[in-house]
This record gives sequence, structure tokens and C-alpha cells, in this order.
Amino acid sequence: MLDRVVQQALKPLLARAATGLVRGGVGADALTFTGFGLGLAAATAIALGHFLTGLALLLLSRLMDGLDGAVARATTPTDRGGFLDITLDFLFYAAIPLAFALADPATNALPAAVLLASFIGTGSSFLAFAIVAAQRGLTSTALPDKSFYFLGGLTEATETLAAFVAMCLWPSWFPQIAYGFAALCALTTALRIVWGYRRFR
Repeated sequence: MLDRVVQQALKPLLARAATGLVRGGVGADALTFTGFGLGLAAATAIALGHFLTGLALLLLSRLMDGLDGAVARATTPTDRGGFLDITLDFLFYAAIPLAFALADPATNALPAAVLLASFIGTGSSFLAFAIVAAQRGLTSTALPDKSFYFLGGLTEATETLAAFVAMCLWPSWFPQIAYGFAALCALTTALRIVWGYRRFR
């Protein structure tokens, strides 16, 4: 829901940073892998109970995720890069709830499982729409710089990041945050199914 606003606000800053990275010979794929590595490090820290360290690593990971796209646009975007970016993003999103489950299985395992199940809904509806949209030659007017059609919803990357930040700041509230965000993800999935069903008639 907030991705377009946030990305438009950050685009000039990321573009300037990308210019310097390109001059330094840093490629988009290298930033994607770095961001994923930082994301796994964040998950590891969270699983070990170091929530603020995990938060810092998590935010650095998402910074790399923003920069890789900016560097790609400053050079030559590739299908390989787009594939790599979305695949590793989804693995990162799954790793954080799993980390909280490992940190306190008795309290967090069930809400983490519910949240991960809701991610299946948002992820599958997102990717299924992108596949059919590509077959029909549709492009996104909201986020035209993306490598494929980005279907919006109540819970996009910005909202997911905000939920993860809240979990790290208030880890004892993880179950409540997870259940609440899972409900929003379920609503997003339902809306996408209805919208896609109507759009592809």
C-alpha cells in the first residue's frame, strides 16, 4: 500500500548513491547477494535473541535491496537480476518469522507458522498475477521501473518491513504482531484473487 510513496520519496537518494557505486564498479547482483547475506545474518541474530542487532542488520539488508534496483537502472537491468532479486527477497521474508520461532519456540512457533502461511498467499497471488500479466503484455503503471508487474495490496514490502521492525523492538509482542499482520496478509490475498479474477476475464 505504501511502496509507491516510499519508493518515490527515496528514488533521488538511491539514484545518487547508485551513481557512486557504479563508478566504483559495484554491480547490482553483488548488492542483491550482500543484502540477502545481511538478511540471513539478521535472522541468525534474532534466533539467538539479539533482537536489536537483528534489527540493524535487517535495515542494512533492505538498504542493499533498494540500492540493487537503483544500480540496475543506472546500468542495464537484466532478467537474471530481476529473478534473483525477487527470489532472495521471498527467502528473506520467510527467514525472519522462522528466526522468531527459533528464538522462543513455545511462544512464537504457532504465530510464526500462521504468518508464514499468510506469506504463501500474498506471494503466490503476487507471482501468479505477474506471470499472467507478462503473458498478456501488461505493465504496471504504479511501479513501471520494476522488472515485472508488481500487484499492490495492503501488505507490501514497506508494511512487511514495518512489522519486522516492530517485532525486533518489542519481541515479547511477536505473537500479537504476527497474528495481526497475518490477518492483513490474508485480506490482501483475498483482494488480489478477486481483482485478478476480474482483470483476467
